[in-house]
Amino acid sequence: MAAVANLVLVFVAGLLTALATGLGAIPFFLVEDISDRWNVVLWGLASGIMVAASLFGLVREGLAVVDGGVVDAALAIGPGVLVGVALVVVGHEVLEDAEFDAKEYEEADFRKLVLILGILTVHSFPEGVAVGVSFAELGIEDPSLATVSLAGLTLPVLAVFMTVAISIHNVPEGVAISIPLRAMGVSEWRMAWWAVFSSLPQPLGAVIAYYFVTLAEQFLPFGFGFAAGAMVYLVATEFLPEALEHGEDLPGGGRRELVGGITAGVLVMVPLAFA
Repeated sequence: MAAVANLVLVFVAGLLTALATGLGAIPFFLVEDISDRWNVVLWGLASGIMVAASLFGLVREGLAVVDGGVVDAALAIGPGVLVGVALVVVGHEVLEDAEFDAKEYEEADFRKLVLILGILTVHSFPEGVAVGVSFAELGIEDPSLATVSLAGLTLPVLAVFMTVAISIHNVPEGVAISIPLRAMGVSEWRMAWWAVFSSLPQPLGAVIAYYFVTLAEQFLPFGFGFAAGAMVYLVATEFLPEALEHGEDLPGGGRRELVGGITAGVLVMVPLAFA
């Protein structure tokens, strides 16, 4: 029963990150549009959050569970990083071969919805994996583990850290999804729904990753490396290009806003990582 309860808890954490994507539609309840400058800042903020969470959360925790020196740690974590990068590369290939217009959200029949959900799974699955891996030490009785009590539950600090990080990062993703839907005249509530829909694979990814690393704890460093590699590569190949695309008409190509957003994201997450 404890194992089932842990799986439910991990699923709920992944669901919270998905629901956070819907917050990206909130600005459109208040204003008609979001400027390119703020879009760049938001994508920079998401990038800084994800890189900080990956390096100071996942990689740092992975190094802590490896017995041995730097070489042993690299051998344990490195393959996971490479596989995580490979997952995003494959995801890019799938996305390039199956592009769909935002209008399909509103006009999709059942077959199109299945296709769209498959594409979104490839896109958001690594983020769910990061959440699931961070819960790997849930329920382990070890005084040396950093834990925090929330709502009567004792949770690993890393799990809370990653859930918060992914949730914050999902907000600008929700904004990006809402922008073309706004142009189509979609209502604010439906924008919020489709934003959440785009991240629904995250709870699934969280549960699968959690189950895998608890089933074979010797693969825990690999799991941390996998999640970190996927996240950092996702930032480099999707978040930063997206930000620069929004900022191409700004002075300096929006680089000042991007750097400011990244810096803010790092400054927000690093203190949480070492709290």
